[in-house]
Amino acid sequence: MIIRYKKAFEKIAMGLLSFMPAEKDLKVLQQTIKQYESNENWQLFLWKDEEDIIGLIGVIFEDESSITIHHISVNPSHRHQGVGKSMVQAVKGLYPNRTMKSNDLIVNFLSKCNDGVRVDK
Repeated sequence: MIIRYKKAFEKIAMGLLSFMPAEKDLKVLQQTIKQYESNENWQLFLWKDEEDIIGLIGVIFEDESSITIHHISVNPSHRHQGVGKSMVQAVKGLYPNRTMKSNDLIVNFLSKCNDGVRVDK
């Protein structure tokens, strides 16, 4: 189930973001979280299974017709179970009239899990 990020989830979100290669440094992580909290065009969503938050997906609203998936991360113990693909599908369901794009870091992942979700670079 996809849920919108709240400040109460900050430590969990930072932990999940830290699995991304470009987000290893604490200062970079803090800047990224601050960007999601302060910029209305940046939205962070968390993925919750029955009990725990196990993934996150961050999007940037580029304009009225497109969004860019900027971050996507899944707890390593839950990888290869379709969580990332489910998060992409859930975001597409929230914004069905917008074209999804990806940044350079996740374009390969999105092309692997792309079933009916158009992803432009």
